[in-house]
Amino acid sequence: MRSMSQFGNDLYTGKLSVPFVPRRRLWFIVAIVLVIGSALGLLVKPPQFSIEFTGGSQFTVSGLEAPDQLIATDAVHTVVPEATTKVTTIGGTAIRVQTDQMSADDTLAVSAALATAYDVPTEEVTTSFIGPTWGQDVTRQSLWGLAIFLALTFLIMAIYFRTWKMSAAAIIGLVDVLIITVGVYALAGFEISPAAVIGFLTILGYSLYDTTVVFDKIRENTTEDGLTTGRTFGESVNLAVNQTLVRSINTSIVAVLPVAAILFIGALWLGADTLSDISLSITVGIVVAAYSTLFVAAPLYSLFREGEPQLRERDERIRAARELAAVDS
Repeated sequence: MRSMSQFGNDLYTGKLSVPFVPRRRLWFIVAIVLVIGSALGLLVKPPQFSIEFTGGSQFTVSGLEAPDQLIATDAVHTVVPEATTKVTTIGGTAIRVQTDQMSADDTLAVSAALATAYDVPTEEVTTSFIGPTWGQDVTRQSLWGLAIFLALTFLIMAIYFRTWKMSAAAIIGLVDVLIITVGVYALAGFEISPAAVIGFLTILGYSLYDTTVVFDKIRENTTEDGLTTGRTFGESVNLAVNQTLVRSINTSIVAVLPVAAILFIGALWLGADTLSDISLSITVGIVVAAYSTLFVAAPLYSLFREGEPQLRERDERIRAARELAAVDS
């Protein structure tokens, strides 16, 4: 059985090769299906936004020995039966209740009902209100942040790699990561909160880092292209992706393990719900980012460049030389 070190060495030397570029049509079809599926998922099950985006009332009950979320829901509904509630346990000793926007009288009544239900002094129940205008500002700033991030990414990568085609491939890969991650996140039934948005931006940064490392190896390999190497442009790109494959897998595993631990142990097992949104977005995003770099961004860059007259002519000469060598042998 081949060891991991031997596996990596065979990938690096080209003795073993995963057909990222030769089978790119298949990978592109898979990517399109995943993106369309995620988009349809968002239409079938639209994402729910947290109170920071929609506005509403928030109540925090502190000093609890055994927080019971059902008690909070019942207490709110005794005052406002039609209220939509989201209850979260905080630190094992507090309960946070988020509801639709309430009037001042309803807010006081719900606060008193929560204090009575949990048998705590009214001073242990704090209330706050987030208006819809503030939520709109958060949404607008998040979208602006995403737009600026993508624009700077395109510009910096174009300058660093001296070609806009690498930037375009990287941006398409980032969009692919974002759509699939948001789709999975929404289908899981999680609310999109500011923490989740931070998670989305974090995985875009991780995806960009992974893509940059692979693209740097592609640039190194393709600068050596020519008749002396005996490789076409697409073959050099595929070799570069294979040479960085083990590193990408190892980096992704190392990155996803602690975040997944936060998600499954901290959030789902121990009940630290405040960590669930950001940990889920980052966990899914890291996995999707690794896939997108290898199967979308790199093959797409090869596709963008192979049509250039100079590269096409050189690749034809290499293939002709191979055919001639095969005939002579």
